[in-house]
Amino acid sequence: MQASFPKVAIVILNWNGLKDTLECLYSLQKITYPNYSIVVVDNGSRGNDAEIVKKRFGTYVSVIEKEENLGFTGGCNVGIRWAFRNRANYILLLNNDTVVDPNFLIEMVNVAQNDSQIGIVGPKILDYEQPNRIGAAGGRISFWTGVTPLFGKNEIDNGRFDCIREVDFVTGVALLIKDETIRRIGLLNELYFAYYEETDWCTRARKALFKVVYVPKAKVFHKIHRRRESELEMYYMVRNRFIFMKKNSSGFQFLVFSLYFLATDLVFQMRNKIFMMPKLLIAYLRGMCDGLRSLAYHQ
Repeated sequence: MQASFPKVAIVILNWNGLKDTLECLYSLQKITYPNYSIVVVDNGSRGNDAEIVKKRFGTYVSVIEKEENLGFTGGCNVGIRWAFRNRANYILLLNNDTVVDPNFLIEMVNVAQNDSQIGIVGPKILDYEQPNRIGAAGGRISFWTGVTPLFGKNEIDNGRFDCIREVDFVTGVALLIKDETIRRIGLLNELYFAYYEETDWCTRARKALFKVVYVPKAKVFHKIHRRRESELEMYYMVRNRFIFMKKNSSGFQFLVFSLYFLATDLVFQMRNKIFMMPKLLIAYLRGMCDGLRSLAYHQ
């Protein structure tokens, strides 16, 4: 079994999201891939989420409880270290607010196994509430503007994105990475806390000459429309965009990006009347300031 089906460790974070986590785990019980293990990292939930997961799933799921929220990066790194201790060949980062197609994992592993240069693969992300609508089919990065659009986002799934192909990055909603890739490029960068961490990881993998590949036959359904923009999301999206660009673009590209950001994103936010939402405005400005400040300490 080991030769045909390398061991996969599935890492799921839970932070006050018990209902979603349980539904995700129930869907994983139906997958066709035979050689996997699951760890749920509870990121300091307020209730007894971890105890309920243990009670419902027993030995099917390992649970690691943390006393505080370590963010997506810190929580995932806890799970990745667990995966290495358990000698996993692949690590799958999977959002807890997803439901998976039974064949999703075997499709991704088959593609990854067929090319030693592939370091990371990602599935087709579909809308949980509108399963015929695409959430992401991989993404592209512009190192001049800092724009990271997702292919197929909000489009009807009509076959246009049904080809396996290399992409700049795959979303952290569901990301499968080889153990050797992590050994080469390292864990997720915890400076990010949340957002842009998977984009940075994929960029580091590509710089190390690994391929990042989108696998359309692998399908994951994401509860996209349940998410609402918050001050926390606004803060980290702005801050981390600066950090990502400084780390991964050239000096001239970063200069162009900074001018582009001021000329477009700031104007866009003003048009969206962010000044009418004081909490979001403060989060936006803090993100800019802290992003620029972080650059002085994390070159």
